[in-house]
Amino acid sequence: MTARFAVGATLSRSDIPVLCADLAQLLCGRPATVVVCDVGVARADVVTVEAIARLRLTARRHGSRLVVAGAGPDLLSLLDLLGLGADPGP
Repeated sequence: MTARFAVGATLSRSDIPVLCADLAQLLCGRPATVVVCDVGVARADVVTVEAIARLRLTARRHGSRLVVAGAGPDLLSLLDLLGLGADPGP
């Protein structure tokens, strides 16, 4: 089963716990093997990378794998640089 989750265009560090709680709620009682995280409008910055890393951890805690979708080349490069380019799975 696949779940979809979107990240907004502008993020602050204070948004990250809320995003993680929203994802946990989405996955609670409704297990998904893959969470497709749409970051198409997100900026390529450190806060977005931190959000993706923490969302990936949240997904793993619920037995799911987080896959980033819609990322631009700058964000993909930044994720690769920091070792977050591909999620090998739970």
